[in-house]
Amino acid sequence: MEIARGLNEVTLSVGKRKVHLTNLNKQFWSEGYTKRDLLQYYADISSALLPHICRRAMVMKRYPNGAEGEFFFMKRAPAPRPEWIETCSIEHRSGNVIDFPIVGDLASLLWVVNLGCIDLNPWYARCDDVNRPDYLHFDLDPVPGATFEQVRQVALIVRDELATVKMASFAKTTGSRGIHVYVPIVRGPLQKQVWTFAKAFALALAGKHPELITAEYRIAKRPADRVLVDYNQNAWGRTLASVYSVRPKAHAPVSTPVSWQEVEKGFQMDDFRMENVPARVAECGDLWKKVTNARGRVQLEKYL
Repeated sequence: MEIARGLNEVTLSVGKRKVHLTNLNKQFWSEGYTKRDLLQYYADISSALLPHICRRAMVMKRYPNGAEGEFFFMKRAPAPRPEWIETCSIEHRSGNVIDFPIVGDLASLLWVVNLGCIDLNPWYARCDDVNRPDYLHFDLDPVPGATFEQVRQVALIVRDELATVKMASFAKTTGSRGIHVYVPIVRGPLQKQVWTFAKAFALALAGKHPELITAEYRIAKRPADRVLVDYNQNAWGRTLASVYSVRPKAHAPVSTPVSWQEVEKGFQMDDFRMENVPARVAECGDLWKKVTNARGRVQLEKYL
């Protein structure tokens, strides 16, 4: 689908649905990328992206003035909205029930991005059971003084340690400074149980590699020049930028699946950008396709 140039707003027919897109000429990056460019990227990548985010609540992180402007989080699906936008009702500790939007097809994807959502932040669990996620993950984030080369080394350590307990893992760039490592699991354990496993795993890694890895969650107590294996992103209600999300950083980097061979060889974050990731996926396919498969998922209960 091509979003026509020359117009600042347009109504597209997407299947049986119509999506009104606005402020298409607005510059969203100082390099010159516009809101139209962002929407066109998501249209181009949608066939690979949608299986990873469908059936999940979407937390909206809105950048109305582009990547370098102010942003705000929004959970509740705004009204008015198209009647075909599905929602996912999640009760929070306060007793407040919030109806999050669901991105399940190209029309709803374009509608959410048109709100100024540069990256996409889906719930960890699917909407039919929002308390039981179907993957666990580790956010590898360099502490000040650490390098991306160290992050890459830690990713390989995480992979190898997971392999020793027969857990297959998948890597993607964060599109910012680090690497995400995901483990698809059979849905069953509660979010708190997944968090508990991730915490124990991260602490054990830090104990084995204290010169390289920290799992210290308190910023003031983190040692410099280490890589944080952040387990706390597995907590209930937290989200990470999804696979194939554009990030609000210079040059519009994308959170991109990478093979373990690419991690071993090395790469730079700027290798994967909004302008080249669709061509990469067209050539290599979705390297994370197995993450959405029912087969091969880890029975986490065995490790709890």
